[in-house]
Amino acid sequence: MTTDTRTELPPPPGRLRACWAAAHARADGVPQWAWLAALAVPLTVLPSGVWRIAGWFLDESSHGKRGDLPVWVPGWSYMLFLSLVSELLAFTAVGLVARWGEVFPRWVPFLRGRAVPTMAAVVPAAIGAVLVTVLWTGAFVAEAAGVTITGEPLADDYPTKQGPWQAAALYVTYAPLLLWGPLLGAVTWAYWRRRRTQR
Repeated sequence: MTTDTRTELPPPPGRLRACWAAAHARADGVPQWAWLAALAVPLTVLPSGVWRIAGWFLDESSHGKRGDLPVWVPGWSYMLFLSLVSELLAFTAVGLVARWGEVFPRWVPFLRGRAVPTMAAVVPAAIGAVLVTVLWTGAFVAEAAGVTITGEPLADDYPTKQGPWQAAALYVTYAPLLLWGPLLGAVTWAYWRRRRTQR
């Protein structure tokens, strides 16, 4: 009797799993702290997006509010779009520690396989870090002063005026946004330092 010593290979990954693995393939020389900080950036944005979307669908009184939206734009689509765009922007921090942040992936026409210029990644990331830091710090300072970021008094239906549970939900979901800018700035610095050393 012969024994089969061959081991079965795992099935090839699905398309979604392959995309996930490619998007998170760690670049060489990335410090552990920078890797964790970059992965944390999208998580700082996620709670506010979930709260924003859930608030729209669970609070029927918000359905009639239009704000500055055109009449033809459904409110739920704006909330969904804003949350998705914020999350996608936050996910670009992962590119500063992943391989696709150093070499253009194959789906980028004309540039596939070429090295990403260091400053082409550092400058937008640094500007983004400054902007989100100023934006969310200013928003929290303004809210503590009882006004919006544009200086107008907070509306009577603002969550902090509705009760302790609404205020707690607002702070728990939006407070992580204060970390977005500093985390992105630290990861940007690590990216610039690593690429400069590699050159």
